[in-house]
Amino acid sequence: MMKNSFAVPAQINSGSQLTSYTLFKLRELLPGRQAVLPVCSFGTPYEEIAGLADFFLPPLYHEAMTDELKRRIVNQVQKCFPYDGRSSSGWIVGLSSSGMATPLEVVELPASSNDFGTPPKVLAFSVDTAVEEHGPHLPLATDSIQSYSVLNQLAEEVDGLAPGPPVDYGHLTWGLPFGMSVDLTPPLVTEYVTRFTNAILEWAKPEAIYVVDVHGSIVHRRAIIAGMKASNADRWAFRWLHDSLVEFASERGDQHAGGVETALVERVNSGLLDPDWWPHRIADIEAGEMTLEKAVELTGNLDNFFRFAESDAAPNGIVGNIRNYESLDANLMFGRMMNVAREDVSRLLAGQTQANHDAGDSPWESI
Repeated sequence: MMKNSFAVPAQINSGSQLTSYTLFKLRELLPGRQAVLPVCSFGTPYEEIAGLADFFLPPLYHEAMTDELKRRIVNQVQKCFPYDGRSSSGWIVGLSSSGMATPLEVVELPASSNDFGTPPKVLAFSVDTAVEEHGPHLPLATDSIQSYSVLNQLAEEVDGLAPGPPVDYGHLTWGLPFGMSVDLTPPLVTEYVTRFTNAILEWAKPEAIYVVDVHGSIVHRRAIIAGMKASNADRWAFRWLHDSLVEFASERGDQHAGGVETALVERVNSGLLDPDWWPHRIADIEAGEMTLEKAVELTGNLDNFFRFAESDAAPNGIVGNIRNYESLDANLMFGRMMNVAREDVSRLLAGQTQANHDAGDSPWESI
């Protein structure tokens, strides 16, 4: 069966998997280095991708795209990464020694027919914003790391459930002013999720599909659900895994890369937190964080958001409260996510599906 090699890196700021690095480390390392966007098949061996360049972004999949959709997605990725075109100082940071912006090359590997193996009863994958800055101490892949910590545990507990490859691109806003983030836009998310799901059904032949994410944008989640509804999947469920953590996160003003996500990533592997920052520089992290109220205010005018991100205020990309970490129980939070996921999968295995697929509640439209 497919091993989710891309979803959970082994060590922060190491190897060629770009999303295992932090925003700050990429600002330091990426200029002048080669970065690629791979296009490959489901089941393409990790080693074939890891050896392509200094850094590789999460892959896109031949089976999930038409030529036109691939063109639109690639154009959007190149528009955002490594710095959105609305950035000013970001482009200076992103210049190589030759004076040219760090190139992002698209590398298409040959389409292949790698066999999935025994068809699972439930094929599970995440649709997360894996290319999204999470401040100075957490990797870009913070969202997908959390999602696959749940899916990997489910696979150990539930006979017939298999984690599949993730959709590592989604809709985001708050990361764009800081760089190293990709917004796929809601319409592209919906179309790609539809085609990805149809391709997964053809490849793995599961009886049911389980889709999760942890990203906070309700627009992103609605786009996922729209994509699933348009797909050929008859039996499926979607879950925003952080829906059970609202009292620890948004109700405490801790939405993005703060205490909650730090605790949950640390629970997966403490080696996924940058030791140059965590935990001894928690005061420095706190000094650069933004409040949720400020981020929501700036979301309505992205030009102002970009100017603020590049101002003397020097925000570090965190929208939250890193000190919230000190009062959190990571095992309790993980347990809550697991409980709702177990219930979802139990219903799928019983032949049920959700009558009304729910994107969850959110006080903001886009993050």
